Amino acid sequence: MKHYKNRYGDIFKFSMNKDKDILWKGNFEYCRFGMPNDYTKAYNAYINDVDNPMVFEEFKEKVHTYDVERSQYIYDKYNRMVETLRNEIDMVDPSGGPYISVGMPMDSFGFKGAVVDNIVPIKGGYKLITKKCRCCNLKAGAHKLDCETRRVTIIL
Repeated sequence: MKHYKNRYGDIFKFSMNKDKDILWKGNFEYCRFGMPNDYTKAYNAYINDVDNPMVFEEFKEKVHTYDVERSQYIYDKYNRMVETLRNEIDMVDPSGGPYISVGMPMDSFGFKGAVVDNIVPIKGGYKLITKKCRCCNLKAGAHKLDCETRRVTIIL
């Protein structure tokens, strides 16, 4: 079990379970959390409106571009269609820290090679689901010897 003391003296406890996920317990009374955006509705409307649409990843960035002179988003119509996935959490930030988000490596908390893939609320805290190999279910970067992701293809 690892301990983290934040700037207000709150102690947070981290432990890895048998599934290589991290249980995060502590005082979350004063905490903010974030939920990811859902661009499905906005992007579908956009591709139906234009002849030569930008790719989805570019759209996700450009739809938030703000025109200061006109005091509105450049793609205002589509920006208003971006929704929030209210059943998913992608960031947790208790007052005083630690800030943890999806995609964040957990090395600094003592879990070398573990990367947060999902955040699930549990009693007294959160379960940080870590990225794992889809074939052998080991944490990111580690594989069983017989894992198919370790196989090498030689091209002549």
